[in-house]
Amino acid sequence: MAVNNSLTKSQEKPKFSAVISSEGYKKMINNTLRDPKRANRFVASITSAVVSNQTLQECEPSSIISAALLGESLELSPSAILGQYYMVPFNDNNKGYKVAQFQLGYKGYIQLALRSGQYKKLNVLAIKEGELINYDPLFEEIEVNLIDDEEAREKANTIGYFAMFEYNNGFRKTMYWSKAKMEAHALEYSQGYKSDKKKGNKYTFWSKDFDGMAFKTMLRQLISKWGIMSIEMQDAYTKDMGVIHQDGAVEYVDNEPMTEEKAETIIEDQPQKGKNKARLNTKIEVDETSEETTYEPTDEKLDDMFGAFPNEA
Repeated sequence: MAVNNSLTKSQEKPKFSAVISSEGYKKMINNTLRDPKRANRFVASITSAVVSNQTLQECEPSSIISAALLGESLELSPSAILGQYYMVPFNDNNKGYKVAQFQLGYKGYIQLALRSGQYKKLNVLAIKEGELINYDPLFEEIEVNLIDDEEAREKANTIGYFAMFEYNNGFRKTMYWSKAKMEAHALEYSQGYKSDKKKGNKYTFWSKDFDGMAFKTMLRQLISKWGIMSIEMQDAYTKDMGVIHQDGAVEYVDNEPMTEEKAETIIEDQPQKGKNKARLNTKIEVDETSEETTYEPTDEKLDDMFGAFPNEA
C-alpha cells in the first residue's frame, strides 16, 4: 500500500520517541556504534535533547538521528551547555515540514583542532569599542588596548572579531573582521538570519548569539584556509549546517551550497600526517525484520519519509 509522501500533517509523521525506540532503529544504532553502552548513552543523550526542545520534536525524526550520529562519530556532545554541536530545527518550505540541521559550534571547532596535536595556540576574541589601535593585514599584526574591567568590557559594544593560531613549529596566522563585515557575511550566507532581520524575529543562532556564530565563522575561515584539518574536521566542515540524509548525502537548506568541487579542494589541500582516526559511517541502514507495532520502518516508508528530503558560514 502506497504511503503519502506529504508529512505536513502531524498524524502522518511518526513521533521521535516511537522511531528511536523501534527495533529497527535500535539495531541500526547498535550496529553503527558497535558498543551497547555507547549506544545506550547515545539514545539517552539524543532523547534528552529532543525532549527539551519543542521545536526539535516537530522535525523529521531521521534528520535528528542522522545529525546526532555525525556528532557522535566526531565524539562531540549535543549538550547545549557545552556548545560543541547543535541539532537546529529548520523549516523546509519545499516539503512543508521541519528538518534538523547539524550545526557545529565554535567550541566544537576548537575541540577538533586541538585533537590534532598541531596547535600550540588557538584563540578567537571579540574586540570592543575603543580597544583596537591598529590591525596590519599585510604582516597580520594587531595592536589593542583591552579593557581591564571584565564587567565593563562585557557591556561594551563589539566592533570586530580577531582569531589566531600558532602551530607547534612556530607557523602563525591571524585574521581580523569588522562587525560590519561579519554582519554582511551572515546576511549573505544565512537565509534564516536575513528573514529574522527583515521581520524583526530572533529565531536563528545569528540572532540569538551573534558573537558565538561570529567566533565560529572566524575559526572556519582561518582554519579552512590556513590550518591543518584532520579527517574529522574535514567531515565536520563539509557537513556543518547541513541536513544529513538516510544515504549519507548532505543538503544545505539555509546557506550557500558546499559544492563537491569546493569540498574536494579543501580536502586535497590539507596535509595528511600520521594515521587518521577511524570515523563512523553516518549512513542509516535499518533492520526491518522487527514486528514491533509502534513504528516499523519498511522500505516503502523509509523511501517516502527519508527519500522525501531535498537532496547543502
